[in-house]
Amino acid sequence: MGAPKDIPSANQTSYEYTSTKSIFTIVANDKVSLKVTFLSPLTPNDLKRQSLIFSYMNVEVASLDNLDHDVQIYTDVSAEWISGDVAVTAQWDFGLVHDVVYHRLSRQNQQVFSEFNDRAEWGNFYYATDARNGLTYQSGADDDVRGGFTANGKLASSNDINFRAINDRWPVFGYGVDLGSVGSTAASTLFSLGLCQDEAVQFLGADGLVTLPSLWKSYFADDLDALAFFQKDFTESSKLSSELDDHISKDSIAAAGQDYATLTTLAARQAFAATQLVGTEDKHYLFLKEISSNGNTQTIDVIFPASPIFFYTNPELIRLLLDPHFENQESGHYPNKWATHDLGTHYPNATGHPAGDDEPMPLEECGNNIIMVLAYVQRSGNIDYIKQHYTILKQWAEYLIEDSLYPAEQLSTDDFAGHLVNQTNLALKGIIGIEAMSQLSSLVEEASDAQNYTTIAHDYIADWQALSINSEVYPPHAILNYGNASTWGLLYNLFNDRLLNTNLVPQEVYDMQSAFYPTVREKYGVPLDTRNRYYTKSDWELFCAAIASDETRDMFISDLAKFVNETPTSRPFTDLYQTSDSTFPPGLTFKARPVVGGLFALLLLEQRKSS
Repeated sequence: MGAPKDIPSANQTSYEYTSTKSIFTIVANDKVSLKVTFLSPLTPNDLKRQSLIFSYMNVEVASLDNLDHDVQIYTDVSAEWISGDVAVTAQWDFGLVHDVVYHRLSRQNQQVFSEFNDRAEWGNFYYATDARNGLTYQSGADDDVRGGFTANGKLASSNDINFRAINDRWPVFGYGVDLGSVGSTAASTLFSLGLCQDEAVQFLGADGLVTLPSLWKSYFADDLDALAFFQKDFTESSKLSSELDDHISKDSIAAAGQDYATLTTLAARQAFAATQLVGTEDKHYLFLKEISSNGNTQTIDVIFPASPIFFYTNPELIRLLLDPHFENQESGHYPNKWATHDLGTHYPNATGHPAGDDEPMPLEECGNNIIMVLAYVQRSGNIDYIKQHYTILKQWAEYLIEDSLYPAEQLSTDDFAGHLVNQTNLALKGIIGIEAMSQLSSLVEEASDAQNYTTIAHDYIADWQALSINSEVYPPHAILNYGNASTWGLLYNLFNDRLLNTNLVPQEVYDMQSAFYPTVREKYGVPLDTRNRYYTKSDWELFCAAIASDETRDMFISDLAKFVNETPTSRPFTDLYQTSDSTFPPGLTFKARPVVGGLFALLLLEQRKSS
């Protein structure tokens, strides 16, 4: 699939993707077809399997001309997998466990809890396959290993013992598989690749600063036990993933058609890829990395836009994401009265902000937390979760009362757009958060609190409508901030009212926004707001689409699908792009972020209707 020296390129004839798979069809010499499936299993209800940071590559080969052909497969990985710094020294070995052969490689001087260019600088990387007749292997300089296979159709089954820098004659770790004579009945070979880290995250919680192991260690004796399980689990893992593929695809098509399925299936792996299960079977967490915009750990205003996919697949994942925040703040490790923005400046260090020096988004994060807790309890029935955290939830609600109707000059989650006072959309989040707190209070029979919060929320929402809507123009619409009549923006926090069934906001506001968005539409979508008419956020567009009229919903979805199909960039799926030409905004390269889980917003609402 790459471009090795002195070998003519094969012809890729097709590509397709599902929520868990990327499937390439490649033709060699017009005689043989290779179907190469990359499977990154998603098992949100099976934490044992989900805890493994491994993927499969399955290669199926068949004759195209009804004749038999001798076929050999070559594949390798390079030491670039183990560090973002190609000048560091790599080390490696080769072994056999339970009829599974493996190349194991790692950074020689492990830098635990450290990253370089978004690559983990510790742990063991494995490239494995089944021990079988016709299998050869080799490690060494890229030209030597690849050249040897080109010349001989097999490898030397030898292991280079000269550990060196990644960029010193570029050590690679290859397999040659002689499939023998292949006819129209497909022959296949399976590979596994992935990362094992004993120590996963540093966390400042109830027991002070502790090291949390990878959760897979609760299920497996060691790396090799986990690797062998994964390699042998392909049939079951593939079945479970295919079931999820079908579920997401069918639900998406039923909700809004094929364009919507194009988006959700593209987003699924990316959202889950930012997460890592850590801890023990008795006490475990789901940690999340922000990715590309920065490396923050457990950013609340990244968890929030990503949350629809986790609610949709398994609401307990939301609890596992929120638990570290509650534990950190309830243990006295954060001095401010509002909710913290994140749990660490760079993943995987969830060491908190004991000095209260996190990026300040007080209204944003208090609202996000209360909204997510109510959404979780509504779907799980876990009333005890409210009781467990009621004190701090009230603390955050009291802050919302102080700041929601007239938000101070502060950042929203769209921090790249800068500070702004009296943000209409931010105020709406806070007011819905107060009503959500009323419902949480009611669920735990705190009747006085419930009445107090709902009275305030209803008073605020009436004032909010008077302050935030420009009725002097046609079509009327919500403005970006109070008193700024010429402005507008995506009112994506309105989604929370529908998500929670708080029924706080009148239907006329939903109808008004649905009618307005098409009037400011550009080629690839609706811009985020009037501060910059060039870019938008795909997650927020789909929050708006989920609560819009059918016509406006389909507009948002078709425009985003058009972006996916026509963008000239080959970078991973972005949540921030230019609506005029489908490129990335200069200087704001958001890529591979988990917030694309927000594209499941419509599915989440449809799921609730059917439950």
